[in-house]
Amino acid sequence: MTHYGNFCINGKTYGVGPDGERRTLIIAELGTGHGADRIRAAELIDAAAEAGADCIKFQIVYADEILHPHTGAVPLPGGSIDLYDAFKRLETRPDFFADMKEAVEKKGLLFLCTPFGLKSARDLRALQPAVLKIASPELNYTALLREIASYNLPVLLSSGVSTLSDIEAALSALSGVPVCLLHCVTAYPAPAEDYNLRALRTLSAVFGVPAGLSDHSMDAELVPFLAAALGAAVIEKHFCLSRKDAGLDDPIALDPPSFAVMARAVRTAERIAAEQGSEAALAAMRRERGGRAVDAALGDGVKRLAPSEKANYARTNRSIHALRSIREGEIITREMIACLRSEKALRPGLPPSWEDAVIGRAARTYIPDGEGVRFEDV
Repeated sequence: MTHYGNFCINGKTYGVGPDGERRTLIIAELGTGHGADRIRAAELIDAAAEAGADCIKFQIVYADEILHPHTGAVPLPGGSIDLYDAFKRLETRPDFFADMKEAVEKKGLLFLCTPFGLKSARDLRALQPAVLKIASPELNYTALLREIASYNLPVLLSSGVSTLSDIEAALSALSGVPVCLLHCVTAYPAPAEDYNLRALRTLSAVFGVPAGLSDHSMDAELVPFLAAALGAAVIEKHFCLSRKDAGLDDPIALDPPSFAVMARAVRTAERIAAEQGSEAALAAMRRERGGRAVDAALGDGVKRLAPSEKANYARTNRSIHALRSIREGEIITREMIACLRSEKALRPGLPPSWEDAVIGRAARTYIPDGEGVRFEDV
């Protein structure tokens, strides 16, 4: 793997050192699985720490930053739900996350959180985090990326359901801050054979940044082990107390015993690769799981949309949507539009990078409340 520097957080370095020493940052993604309950959140933090996590990750959710109320039912691992309403119920005051940060850091672990818009980003900045995470659907959210770049903090950037040109534009918006790209497949769950893990090398070589993995596959060992063998600086996995719990991502998350299996697999891959090289680590997994499964997960390294995520392109990503019905001939103001995820029911609009160009133009056609604002509409 070609390495263009390691990823440094709070003075700790992750990735492959010049002497071949390896250390992968293992992230337990709690997301919103705590249900805004402090007692449950504490249980999750304790369990993730015991299972081998280095870092505990949360999400600051404000529904209106993510979806339009007309989004409708969204298919999730646990079934289709009205995700806007679910997000409204999960909205939490900033002091909740201040308490979570304190609890995580008392464990000697790294606190990490994902914002989804400008309000949540500013709430997060007030907590003085050491590092920030941008989720795959927000990779094209230009205004959010520029806001994050102004904080001058290291950024983990997930790159699911994106093309090389999308990633290039995102890195341009984040220019000047350290970025680790997380290779990702935006499907829940994501088949191991879709992961194309050799794309870690592609991302690192093309963009000159460290690469890591955000893993939505169900296997606790295969994909994380291979990513660590290839030198991933970061590996992120969803974490739950039980897959039968009510969290939005719990059905595809790892419970404590499975997460511990993953953490041991990552550390084993690091050790073998450091002592004998990446190919020796890959060979060890071939002996355990068979060459066919390993080669399928490794792929050819060409960065492309995976089969399981193609249908999500331009729908889980952000685009410009009307916040109310806009009449033909009406001048579009900033208050009339927002950059939101389209999901299944609403039509996608122009990419967020067009937001400033749309403002001040007259609507050429009637734009229904919630629908995407297209070229032909302005």
